[in-house]
Amino acid sequence: MASEGHSGHSTRENGAQPDDAPPADSSRRLLLKAAAWALGSGAALAGGAGALLASRPAFAQGDAKTLRIGFQKYGNFVVLKARGTLEKRLASQGISVQWLEFPAGPQLLEGLNAGAVDVGTVGETPPIFAQAGGVDFVYIANEPPAPKGEALVVPHDSPVYTVADLRGKKVALNRGSNVRLLLVKALQRAGLTYTDIQPIYLTPADARAAFVQRSIDAWVIWDPYLAAIERQANARVLTNGEGLVRNTQYYVATRKFAAAQPQVLHVLLDELNQVDRFSRDNIPAVAAQLSPLVGLDAATLEVALGRAGYGVQPITDATLAYQQQIADTFTDLKLIPKKLTVADARWNTA
Repeated sequence: MASEGHSGHSTRENGAQPDDAPPADSSRRLLLKAAAWALGSGAALAGGAGALLASRPAFAQGDAKTLRIGFQKYGNFVVLKARGTLEKRLASQGISVQWLEFPAGPQLLEGLNAGAVDVGTVGETPPIFAQAGGVDFVYIANEPPAPKGEALVVPHDSPVYTVADLRGKKVALNRGSNVRLLLVKALQRAGLTYTDIQPIYLTPADARAAFVQRSIDAWVIWDPYLAAIERQANARVLTNGEGLVRNTQYYVATRKFAAAQPQVLHVLLDELNQVDRFSRDNIPAVAAQLSPLVGLDAATLEVALGRAGYGVQPITDATLAYQQQIADTFTDLKLIPKKLTVADARWNTA
């Protein structure tokens, strides 16, 4: 059970510095920006970003005394953070845990790219855009598919009744997110292409406002935002991911951290798996725990948790083959500039 992760189009800087060199100005700007996102406001930047910058040399040298986890408001990282069990297990190794909250996946992956984050969770599409942009990460695990956890919705009284009715309509989505793949696949099944609609790139908060105000015609979105708009605004589902996409969640880490600290990642994944098992069997209790943390009522969260996938799994050849299909789809649509070899981002645990 995890939040949807989603990536923008990061690009690596030219003229990369040696691993132990001070960051170049461009990289420093990325790190400061990631810190600002993680800390939630520009006002917090001065103090917090300095700490993140100071942590970069230790990371670059592979002497990780702190595991920095990028997370979003919803998902099993939130539950794990509240339990405190990861901190207890890593304390015996002299490693502390730093939790950095990001508003969305693009910012989280930018933080990972800039060296401010070691580990994060994303959906099936974001890693494709990240790899295309040169982000040096590896897939370390995944969760089972949850195709019902994202959907294309319209207002309950909308004249749009099928996906084919979206021709020429404004459809909101977060750029580079999982739901972009869902939208592409749904349009293809309806005999439309991406150019037949007007994509409007908005964050979930802005898209919800636009949806309620009727300034867009449809919204493609994931849980728990999906559950919230269904329950609070009676949104009507045109299609969810069933038969179209898997909506798989992935855990990713910077390649350097994964190579230098594999034992830390194994502890993290074990703790996440325990959280998943508990969440699967105790949905009402987890919904109640998450409610004050994410600002949604427990009943809405129960809906979202009921259609999530549970159980941390190792990355397999079949999983990477599915990711390769996604990459090839976006290459064909010219949404990424060149063909990718997804297997290049596989974690070598040997």
